[in-house]
Amino acid sequence: MADTLKSRFGPDVVHGLATDLSRVDPTFDVDGFTAMALDGFEALELTDRSRHIAGALAVHLPGDPTSAMHMIVAALGDPLGESLEGMDAFRYMPYGHWVATHGLADVDAALDLQHALTQRFTAEFSIRTFVQQAPEATMARLRRWATDDNHHVRRLVSEGTRPRLPWAPVLREFVADPSPVLALLELLRDDPSEYVRRSVANNLNDIAKDHPDLVVDIAARWWADGDDTRRRLVRHALRTLVKRGHPGALAVLGYAADAAVVVDRVTVDPPVGVIGDRVRITVDVRTPASTPTPALVDLVVGFVKADGSVRPKVFKGAELLLEPDMAQQVVKTVSLRQHTTRTHHPGPHTVAVQVNGRIVGEAVPFEVVR
Repeated sequence: MADTLKSRFGPDVVHGLATDLSRVDPTFDVDGFTAMALDGFEALELTDRSRHIAGALAVHLPGDPTSAMHMIVAALGDPLGESLEGMDAFRYMPYGHWVATHGLADVDAALDLQHALTQRFTAEFSIRTFVQQAPEATMARLRRWATDDNHHVRRLVSEGTRPRLPWAPVLREFVADPSPVLALLELLRDDPSEYVRRSVANNLNDIAKDHPDLVVDIAARWWADGDDTRRRLVRHALRTLVKRGHPGALAVLGYAADAAVVVDRVTVDPPVGVIGDRVRITVDVRTPASTPTPALVDLVVGFVKADGSVRPKVFKGAELLLEPDMAQQVVKTVSLRQHTTRTHHPGPHTVAVQVNGRIVGEAVPFEVVR
């Protein structure tokens, strides 16, 4: 995927930016900018290409940062519409790198630029510089943006303040004290856009990694007076805590840690998996209780690492309402292909069944070979 994006983020991006900027300012040095931006361009990966273009912009845009930002906004053209997917949006990435480096000279103008930019690409990475370096002005603006008409702008409020946004520097001040972020999420929890609400859930999930009990308290409150839409948000926000078996998170969702659940059978097919293929795990569960029992059934696979140690990974299984003495089956296919986030090694593996946050029964072994 990265290679595809890189190949599609080519010299035409540079030419397109040059055309846009020269339309706004006919004195813009198209040839000089293009030559500098494309010098060494082919050897770079996608993000480095964007940063390289931003460096050329820094040389060829007006020396006054405020004038430069006004020029960029004028060159952006129309917003891309409801979806920002596809490579058309990526052409604006260098502006995000540029404003993160040069925009602090005029914070208000920089925030105006990011308001416009996020409607064409995203500003969730560049805004973090301003959250850290100009917190008072930036947080005040984000509170205003929480009621903006554009859902991309509203999403920036929640996504840009995620303490542990992937591929971005950690916002350590919010890791230590997430209360300023939580105040923003309260404004967005019932946003009409699923796109925004999912970002709110992801932000809460980030916060839960450092403040699990705080997030459980919030989730319980949101769940208690929420409709089905709000409750979907809460479920997504609690996903990491649920995988970890946090009893408070499970209780919010209606799963009792001490629920009477029995695992009758666990099978792995084939019993000897081959790296590059997949295995199919089947689990039979039931309750001996006399009343229906809610059961969140997950699978914990112990993957062998290169040094022979075992790293457990929780796979989502199923949410069941177990009727008394009636077995139900959960089936999960687990890939043994090599992934960028998970490398497989031969050796003895295990699979255990986690029900409502606790391991039920014995772990079942299976082998993985090359």
